[in-house]
Amino acid sequence: MKKILKWTVLIILTIVGGIAIVTATSQHKKFTAPYPAIKATIDMAVIARGKHLVFDIAHCADCHSKANVDSLMQLGQDVPLSGGKLFALPLGNIYTKNITPDKETGIGKFTDAEIARILRYGVHRDGTAVFDFMPFHNISDEDMTAIISFLRTQKPVRNEVPKHELNAIGKVVNAFMVKPVGPSEDVPQKVTADTTAAYGRYLVHNLANCGGCHTKRDIKGKPIGEPFAGGSPIKKDGYPALTPPNLTPHPSSRIYGWTQDMFIKRFRMGEVTPHSEMPWNTFKRMKDDELKAIYKYLKTVKPAKTTAVEKTEA
Repeated sequence: MKKILKWTVLIILTIVGGIAIVTATSQHKKFTAPYPAIKATIDMAVIARGKHLVFDIAHCADCHSKANVDSLMQLGQDVPLSGGKLFALPLGNIYTKNITPDKETGIGKFTDAEIARILRYGVHRDGTAVFDFMPFHNISDEDMTAIISFLRTQKPVRNEVPKHELNAIGKVVNAFMVKPVGPSEDVPQKVTADTTAAYGRYLVHNLANCGGCHTKRDIKGKPIGEPFAGGSPIKKDGYPALTPPNLTPHPSSRIYGWTQDMFIKRFRMGEVTPHSEMPWNTFKRMKDDELKAIYKYLKTVKPAKTTAVEKTEA
């Protein structure tokens, strides 16, 4: 019995030690991915489109800026996308990147193709995988060009962002589970902006990232719940957790029975529930036609019953 116990302990220690070694040596795994043929332009119309995508639909400033975005936008001032915002997650402390053209702390030395590869394939400039928090893998070449063109026009901001501080769980996840995520479908060269459900689908999935909050996910960010049936509770700044509501056509949905006009009106109101993670004050700047398209698309998704009972966001 003593021999069996001894060997059992040795085997367990060997396995644990092996996992620890592999975890430690796999924190900076390198991956390969294509470089999209994207080239920034100085065309002002393209840059204006990129600014609208960045600030009003993709809501990049809600993560990549620590400024009061809504106030600066209302004053017509620049919003610095200098990063540094902390997300205290079960994996550890995650800090958003500086995406201004600063050459030392931002993306000033990145090529257009390198930036495009990060967004489309989830591979950093150094070959490591990006934590898949950004849903831009399937955006069109035209919109990718517009976004990068706008990013090039920003004022460079020197801001050295801390490196991610992963805990033990985060390091295991990073070593064994985090891999690049690329396009899930054929990437279009161009998408027609109109009021159709098809364009609404494009906005919802590829730019606004509605499913990122309104669908339950596991620790890796992988969807584990019915699409748009309500997300997991989100706690912000120490305030009570709020649950992103059901957006499907089911009777238990938050927007069940809403007309298109009611849907648009709610967005124009901006933030109502304090400390909500929903970027209301960003989304309220979307165009009517964009909101019409989103409304139409949400009417087409599979109805799913709300299962969350926590307080939901308004």
